[in-house]
Amino acid sequence: MKVFAQTVNLKDDPEVIAKYKKYHSEIWPEVSEALKQVGILEMKIFLLGRRLFMYATAADEFVPERDFPKYLELHPRCQEWEDQMGEYQESVEEASPGEKWAMMEQVFDLE
Repeated sequence: MKVFAQTVNLKDDPEVIAKYKKYHSEIWPEVSEALKQVGILEMKIFLLGRRLFMYATAADEFVPERDFPKYLELHPRCQEWEDQMGEYQESVEEASPGEKWAMMEQVFDLE
């Protein structure tokens, strides 16, 4: 099993943050199904202020650069979801050029 952590900011607007939270309380079934189909086993998103932190576990064969884009092609609603959520998001300062959700480095594991 693989583990991934990524971060992105929401726009600094309480209404945007509320909308984002509402969407995620009622995630579209096509989106959750497509994520599972590409190998995501578990995904959690946490919020502090406007900073989002996503923690995901995936099958060993999951490759983020290949499989996250593949999920967008499984159902038209997936691209629609990403476009809608993208309107609320801003890359963090540490993100690479063109990177929306910045991949985070794991520095500790209590096992």
